[in-house]
Amino acid sequence: MSISEPQVQTALKEVVDPNTGKDLPPGQEGEICIKGPQVMAGYWNRPEATAEVLKDGWLHTGDLARMDADGYFWFVGRSDDVIKSSGYRIGPFEVESALLEHPAVQEAAVVGSPDRIRGMIVKAFVVLNKGYEPSESLIREIKNYVKRTTAPYKYPREIEFIAELPKTISGKIKRNELRAAELKKYTGI
Repeated sequence: MSISEPQVQTALKEVVDPNTGKDLPPGQEGEICIKGPQVMAGYWNRPEATAEVLKDGWLHTGDLARMDADGYFWFVGRSDDVIKSSGYRIGPFEVESALLEHPAVQEAAVVGSPDRIRGMIVKAFVVLNKGYEPSESLIREIKNYVKRTTAPYKYPREIEFIAELPKTISGKIKRNELRAAELKKYTGI
């Protein structure tokens, strides 16, 4: 028996419309789906959760991205993190990146906060660098900076300065806790 070149099966990756499952053309934002040998068989003892993410052999990652004409993926955010405000879909990743470019900002997390007019607004939780103090003028300065750095509709309508962001043991920001606190303020529940 002779040894030949290994047969490598690569994964198929697509950006699809999360509602229809149809492939999207380059430049359009959608969900990253993966099909291939490395895709999981399912969640242990959680058939309902498995059915939500595995459809027709494709793993729906929940990651939103757009693919460019060269086939590169550009990450937008998580589908459960996307903020829908006044008809716009806003990924917190881009807003956080803009916030982190401001010299006063050490860390930032962005979530949607309920709003009677817009449905949701972009709210930023900001940890300041040493030498900066919370103030209304700093809030205005940061908002204007983000307006210039991203699309104007993406800037945080509200900024809350906090001492530290809630994080997992591995250092990942717990946006779900921040979202839940905002919802509780709005609903009282």
